[in-house]
Amino acid sequence: MNFPSLSDIRAAHVRIQPFIHRTPILTSTAINEIAGCEIFFKCENFQKVGAFKARGAANAVMKLTPEERAKGVATHSSGNHAAALARAASVAGIPSYIVMPSNAPEIKKKAVKGYGGEIIECEPNLKARETTLEAVVERTGATFIPPYDFMDVIEGQATCALELLEDQPDLDIVMAPVGGGGLLGGTALTAHYLNPEIEVIAGEPAGADDAYRSFHAGKIIPQTGPNTIADGLLTSLGVLNFELIQRYVDDILLATDPQIIDAMRLIYERMKIVIEPSCAVPLAALLANKERFAGKKVGIILSGGNVDLGKLPF
Repeated sequence: MNFPSLSDIRAAHVRIQPFIHRTPILTSTAINEIAGCEIFFKCENFQKVGAFKARGAANAVMKLTPEERAKGVATHSSGNHAAALARAASVAGIPSYIVMPSNAPEIKKKAVKGYGGEIIECEPNLKARETTLEAVVERTGATFIPPYDFMDVIEGQATCALELLEDQPDLDIVMAPVGGGGLLGGTALTAHYLNPEIEVIAGEPAGADDAYRSFHAGKIIPQTGPNTIADGLLTSLGVLNFELIQRYVDDILLATDPQIIDAMRLIYERMKIVIEPSCAVPLAALLANKERFAGKKVGIILSGGNVDLGKLPF
């Protein structure tokens, strides 16, 4: 498998400049004291569309041929990838068709519509999502851009760690959440190229622990009946991402929902920023395993801030 090289990731970073913010790195003395280590938060909750997904979607759209662009792009997603792809398409001036389960959060549907995406609703299960998407692609000729198990998307997500490690090169550990694995895979790849000594550790909800189980079994164990407040991390691990994780990720640590909620609240209270539950998972996993991180310099990617403010868990 030919994964993107460091020069590919740098080229992607240049390619997506018109579409993204270079997000800030924030620190909190209070959180450092509680954690017993130094944490540098890479704030992708301030990214366009409120999540790191803006990167992968923009990269995938910009790599299409003019003929492909003319017919637009399509995907199935209940969340941030949907909005990210709709926005990237809108900036590129091409149509987007987004298959969304009927129970997708209203805020996420609103975002897709706001970016000019055409929403096609389906039953809330993977089979329905896939068959509806096939019909849309057949009808429109649009190019399917998968949310995470796709090389151009992984390459785009890898630019987040590129910025983090340019701004903060002396980290001992980099952490990211894991759902489908696009962010984690890209992060691990970049860290491997820039400094193979850096440990890459993922945080995963205990109620959706397929990556943890797959990592330890050495083979993909699909997600079944996930149950966690971290709604952005419900998907099964992608095949490409699993290969990257096996090669370059050092560990996956779990956090329970109460731990995730506590970590989320801590970030709201101490840092005064809005994050979604999925985003708090790496910090929750770190706080549940403090001895592992004692005295280290840790970069944490805060993946996104698209939370329904009417349903905050605290």
